[in-house]
Amino acid sequence: MLDALSSVPAPSLSLHALASQGFLFATGIENSAPTIQGGRVRRDQMAECGHYDNWKLDLALVKEIGCSVLRYGPQIHTTLRAPGVHDWSFADEGFAEIRRLGIVPVVDLCHFGLPDFLGDFQNPDFPQLFADYAEAFAARFPWVQLYTPVNEMFITAVFSAKYGWWNEERRDDRSYVTAIKHIVRANVLAMRAILRIRPDAIFIQSESTEHFHPECPLALPHAEHRNAERFLTLDLNYGRRVCSAMYEYLADNGMTREEYHFFMRGKELRRHCVMGNDWYVTNEHLIGGDGHSRWAGEVFGYDTVTRDYHARYGLPVMHTETNMDEGPRGDEAERWLWKQWSGIMRLRQDGVPVLGFTWYSLTDQVDWSHALREQRGDVNPRGLYDLDRNIRTVGRAYKRLIETWKPVLQAESHCLRLPVTA
Repeated sequence: MLDALSSVPAPSLSLHALASQGFLFATGIENSAPTIQGGRVRRDQMAECGHYDNWKLDLALVKEIGCSVLRYGPQIHTTLRAPGVHDWSFADEGFAEIRRLGIVPVVDLCHFGLPDFLGDFQNPDFPQLFADYAEAFAARFPWVQLYTPVNEMFITAVFSAKYGWWNEERRDDRSYVTAIKHIVRANVLAMRAILRIRPDAIFIQSESTEHFHPECPLALPHAEHRNAERFLTLDLNYGRRVCSAMYEYLADNGMTREEYHFFMRGKELRRHCVMGNDWYVTNEHLIGGDGHSRWAGEVFGYDTVTRDYHARYGLPVMHTETNMDEGPRGDEAERWLWKQWSGIMRLRQDGVPVLGFTWYSLTDQVDWSHALREQRGDVNPRGLYDLDRNIRTVGRAYKRLIETWKPVLQAESHCLRLPVTA
């Protein structure tokens, strides 16, 4: 559909045009699609949450709630059918409607899973084939400027090759490091490929923001390791030298000097990047003397942990994911929303350039309470709308928040700090 879209001149979303958006109020269509059970089962959240049947309504709801920005992407496993072979039918319809509605998409090209022919993140062919796919997407939709090539690189590697939950389902350090180097290399190559089409592209790295607390003195070295490890994907992505302990860890588990130096040569991409931080109540961990960890609940909170990341990279920040289940009281998610918003306001007042906020996702999700590991069909009531597309309490609260704060923040946008000209 709409092959002519490719020939429509791309309106440049200039620095000032992006700034005119003001603070970026966003939501997203949940499009996770890892495999489980040895690759036999695909957890396509777009299917399980009913987006394929309600895509036009879902996009209308984005406008209804007042969001100017949408994290959205076609499923790579249904779009990239073979090397260089694409089925753009669903993407053509969806992105034509997004453009018609005046929504700014942040295009999510890989969200936890790969096409069957690529297998998993141990495949060394993945980075280049993914970069080719990213370039093909950018060429087909040249009006798109904002991208998250690989969503949550750290979590993708951890859940696939350290915890053994998804995709390759491995639980060893060498597989984990292999996944990291392939995933980050894919992201870097994809950014370069997109820039060949859109030299003013901006990349919003949606990455999980983590912290590990030692439970006892014996846990101190484990916490130190994990608190260094949490930065690995972003360090490599931004060309920042890792600490000596992490360098040894990478080298001991298969990363060559040449592979490491490839990442260190990528510093020029930073000028096109916004550091996206995802934050959930599960992002802080209590680690024991044996190295095992469990959820700690919220100890420091989003604003404190985000300061660690901003101090490390010095990039503009966007809060790119959060949610909370609506519980028996009915106001649990709304309270979480205001807690996150208060953290953002404090960061901005302290000079941290936070550009936007995202409640993720537009609708409720399925089986995320156990990280998609089992097909139970459990509906997680954490969307702005339920799966029947009825607005939830948190949806009404987010709509009020946007209506109240958008006029104020429009004049204070930190987007003017983004160096987007090539």
